[in-house]
Amino acid sequence: MDYIKIFATRGSDLWSAMIEHLIISGTALILGIIVAVPLGIYLVKTKNTWLRSIAFSITNIFQTIPSLALLAILIPLIGIGKFPAIIALFLYSLLPILRNTYSGFKSIDESIIEAARGMGYDGKQRLFRIELPLAIPYLMSGIRLTTIYIISWATLATLIGAGGLGELIYGGLSVYDKPLIFASSITTMILAIVIDFLLGALEKFLTKQTTSREQSA
Repeated sequence: MDYIKIFATRGSDLWSAMIEHLIISGTALILGIIVAVPLGIYLVKTKNTWLRSIAFSITNIFQTIPSLALLAILIPLIGIGKFPAIIALFLYSLLPILRNTYSGFKSIDESIIEAARGMGYDGKQRLFRIELPLAIPYLMSGIRLTTIYIISWATLATLIGAGGLGELIYGGLSVYDKPLIFASSITTMILAIVIDFLLGALEKFLTKQTTSREQSA
């Protein structure tokens, strides 16, 4: 019964922590999209293979560093709190978004690009009206995967004072408050599931729009 009551007695704390968790995760994800998507597109377009290799190598390094180790490295550099947590999560988000963006644009049949070029589309028109819509499934797959990772990893950010649901989880662990541990963990899981569902709905909508545009054309 205590496992149910905790949602009522600590409901405001759970809600505040969830909003904080969402802000931290969302900020890191948006920054990752802003950086990784344009970079992935550029790496497809550029002929500099060494630049492509360097970009993937660097982002892969960030991905392989254990999350606690990365948070610890950032403490002497930029201190504690939400900012270093967002930076760490942002660095983790780069590789999956970059890789899926690159794969999505690489998968586009070159004949489609040539046909668009023959129809008089300039580079900007080909990008936004042809290539980007075709790459949407890859892009959204990378973003959805990254979102789940970030929401999960953000629970560790409480160790450097970032707050969020991780604060309640570790607070419950410190006093062995099983109902609080249960409630905060369940809230984290629900948050990840709901966000993934919304992103999945967005992916279906964008894919449907692309299909409708192709059929009308």
